[in-house]
Amino acid sequence: MVIRRGLCALSALVAAAGCSAGGQAEPGARDAGRPSGSCASAVSREALPAWARAGFSDDGSGIPHVFGERGDILAVLFEYPPKASADPDESNKILWVSRLPQEPMRPLTIEARLDGTTTSVTREITGGAGPSSVSLPTAGCWRLTLSWSGHTDTMALTFV
Repeated sequence: MVIRRGLCALSALVAAAGCSAGGQAEPGARDAGRPSGSCASAVSREALPAWARAGFSDDGSGIPHVFGERGDILAVLFEYPPKASADPDESNKILWVSRLPQEPMRPLTIEARLDGTTTSVTREITGGAGPSSVSLPTAGCWRLTLSWSGHTDTMALTFV
């Protein structure tokens, strides 16, 4: 009986360790920090990179953010996890920060596809990377293709 409890406790500990995200994912590291079997890109609460700190009074530690797979864009998630809603008035505040130069007034286009389905939507952020309100219609893992000022990057975000 004691051995069985010990094995159960050890199994639970191993399972919990496998589900936790460790450290900040390297920009461009395709699956770094991504839980096994999960679609979503790794969410970090580490300090924001220096190039993404404009407007923050500190280093941004504790604020959830996701790097694009190439490391060229960062999504700062002010509402985490983001909530799905078909109502465009119920949207999530996301700050998009480009590591690469932007052309003034060129939009950020988000092509979002719900993983495992044919459902897709397009959102356009006027003025390019910067503050936005983004709403996606259904809960699930969305694969985003982000295009701005001649640049492209991708990430996956889970909306609840």
